[in-house]
Amino acid sequence: QVQLVESGGGLVQAGGSLRLSCTASGRTSVRFAMGWFRQAPGKEREFVAFISWSGNYHDYGDSLKGRFTISRDNGKNTVFLQMNSLKPEDTAVYYCAVGRTLYGGSNGADYSYWGQGTQVTVSS
Repeated sequence: QVQLVESGGGLVQAGGSLRLSCTASGRTSVRFAMGWFRQAPGKEREFVAFISWSGNYHDYGDSLKGRFTISRDNGKNTVFLQMNSLKPEDTAVYYCAVGRTLYGGSNGADYSYWGQGTQVTVSS
């Protein structure tokens, strides 16, 4: 079992920045990719970003490239999501997740454990 705790969400004005963190505990001796997803009210869950165990491979949702950056600190079992130039349409609950493999993916089925989520609200 792996437990995930997200933090860093909040209210920010359009154009602002936030940095989300997600720390894993429990069975962290297993190497895994990490990902971020988000879900806005009334919408389906959307892929945000993933990063491989090594940190050498990562990918982002199409509308997020250039604004969001994913990184990780394996020594602290923590993954980060730096979000810049935020827009009102970025408003959602953001979830981090543990990948089933070393490499990650953009599909929710690629992930086995999920955090409780952190709310991000971007005002116009």
